[in-house]
Amino acid sequence: MKKFKLFVEGIADKTFFQQYINYVFNIVIPEQEIITTGGWQGLQTNTIKNQIQKNTAEGGMNIVLFDADDDVEKRRRDIEEIRKNSGMSFDLFLMPDNRSQGALENLLEQIINPSNQCVMDCWHRYENDLSKQIISWKEPPEPTAPSIKSMIYGYLEVLLGSSKSQKETIKERNRDYTNKNHWNMKSEKLLPLKSFLSTLIKGNLQ
Repeated sequence: MKKFKLFVEGIADKTFFQQYINYVFNIVIPEQEIITTGGWQGLQTNTIKNQIQKNTAEGGMNIVLFDADDDVEKRRRDIEEIRKNSGMSFDLFLMPDNRSQGALENLLEQIINPSNQCVMDCWHRYENDLSKQIISWKEPPEPTAPSIKSMIYGYLEVLLGSSKSQKETIKERNRDYTNKNHWNMKSEKLLPLKSFLSTLIKGNLQ
């Protein structure tokens, strides 16, 4: 099999993709082969460009897995422009499904264990109620909406115990996405990602 290098934005992505690829394809990608860039603009740094070009020269494959953010087509154009100007070779997937706006956390929300949907329903009611409030001293006075990262953190926090060791497993680097009580790794929401990775991985087995 060709040597794979994955380029992702952050620690949560690194943890998720390492576990997902192992779960679906029974392939262990070493931690050093999953590189965090700190965001899509990290592709422009010499460190990342050198790693991608070196891996290509050695016959390896580069897979870039980034967030689509607010505009999936704009983000794709941004990244394609970087690729064009740098001469880098890589395959690109934008989360959550390579066609919608969003991020890893949007994908994670879609693959929670359905038995836990009540937790997400409560969270969204909280967000809705919060949006109607006014904080007199704040400018602007509307409360700032919690981030989607906070939602995923909160989701896990209510499912786990209160001990220090349990709290540690909430952190991005320590999460277990194969825990069936928390996540559904067989969700149809993962089919676009699975199809994308299958084409690359199965097509490059040696």
